Amino acid sequence: MPLLLVLLGASAVTAQVRVTGSITDATTRKPVPGASVIIQRTRQGVVANFDGDFSISAANNDTLIFRAVGFKAQRMPLGGTGLSQLIVQIKLQQDTVQLGEVRVTEGRPDRAAINKALRNIKRPSTAPTSAVKRPPAPKPLFPVDSTAPKAPTPTLASPISLIYEQFSREGKQRQKMMEIQAQENAEKARKARQQYNKNFKDNRGYE
Repeated sequence: MPLLLVLLGASAVTAQVRVTGSITDATTRKPVPGASVIIQRTRQGVVANFDGDFSISAANNDTLIFRAVGFKAQRMPLGGTGLSQLIVQIKLQQDTVQLGEVRVTEGRPDRAAINKALRNIKRPSTAPTSAVKRPPAPKPLFPVDSTAPKAPTPTLASPISLIYEQFSREGKQRQKMMEIQAQENAEKARKARQQYNKNFKDNRGYE
């Protein structure tokens, strides 16, 4: 009979407890989603949902640890409770982290060194890599004779140059070329006027 009582006592000590509840901020009373609930003995645990709710099974003699980023860790020993289910509300305290004073006294480059380093930085080209290259300038169909004699400037002081320009073969050729060029320019001007006059219904007097 005493042996039976000892076995019942041992089973009561190692009974499982279902712990459910919510985790909130003690200051703002808002839920803390993502908070972890860990069993200290086994290092196993669960994570609270978006509303801060959780549910975990542990032995009645375990200790639960509640942790969240920016909050102080909180422990809750179950204390060998004989209940099969517990509903708790955990309120975590915010953890304030104070940074120490930082001073830079040595090893800091001066302003001139910083500006020099910035000037030496090779900046990437702004031109697109797929830019289309322009074709080279077209070459003339016929070779240009750069040795041709230039037309003399006729003046009263040099009548010979005027006579040469009028009666020599080179002068006649130059005059012929000037006449052809003048005719081409006149034809271009006529076509331009004709093209321009197409935009008007009554263009009399502008031909």
